[in-house]
Amino acid sequence: MITLYGLGPMFGLPEASPFVTKTEVQLKLLGLPYRKERGRPEQSPKGQVPFIDDDGARIADSHFIREHLERKHGKDLDAGLDARQRAEAWAVERMLENHFAAATRHARWFIPENFAKGPAHLVDGAPEELRPKLREELLARVRESFRAIGVGRHSDEEVVELGVRSLEALSVLLGDKPYLFGARPAGVDATAFAMLAGILTPFFDAPLRRRAEGFANLVAYAARGMREFYPEHPWEAPPAARPGA
Repeated sequence: MITLYGLGPMFGLPEASPFVTKTEVQLKLLGLPYRKERGRPEQSPKGQVPFIDDDGARIADSHFIREHLERKHGKDLDAGLDARQRAEAWAVERMLENHFAAATRHARWFIPENFAKGPAHLVDGAPEELRPKLREELLARVRESFRAIGVGRHSDEEVVELGVRSLEALSVLLGDKPYLFGARPAGVDATAFAMLAGILTPFFDAPLRRRAEGFANLVAYAARGMREFYPEHPWEAPPAARPGA
């Protein structure tokens, strides 16, 4: 039995981490039975979630988890895609994970109200008297990592505009299709759904979320994914898309 380790349901989402969500959706698309448990980064071979335990083998990082599962079970999440589509899927995945994900995390961590109601609670398992210091240290580490990758060097407004550029590109690529490459989801749809759900959750208010709500096809795509992959999870879809996205 495969065990998937993640953060668990938080922030109005069935799973707080979009990368864990990506892996969970890919497990569902592959039709593989699994169980899910909360995990801590220090338990992971790479110090991050998601990671899985597959009959004693521990694999970390959503990309390498996918590679392991497809190889072991002889499955291909991109079956039906031609060489060009596979290249496009990889480019979209990199855009979302290496670029757009940073903008969404910025909205969670660096808007004080969002940090206070969201990531600050990641240390709630510690003794109460230690939590304020742990929250300060956690935020400082994240701020340092954001500066190292470059996002932390931009103004809040610039980060939002960079995120919107990715939303615009994704909206054009999706068009009026149910999924990015047609009627059936491919591997990259797990990533796109996870990232969009992460920014569209009504739990956090942020300029990037309000801009995301202006892309009607992306809002519908996220709602469709929630119905498809997490039918038991109540999802408050945004109202009709606002003009001027």
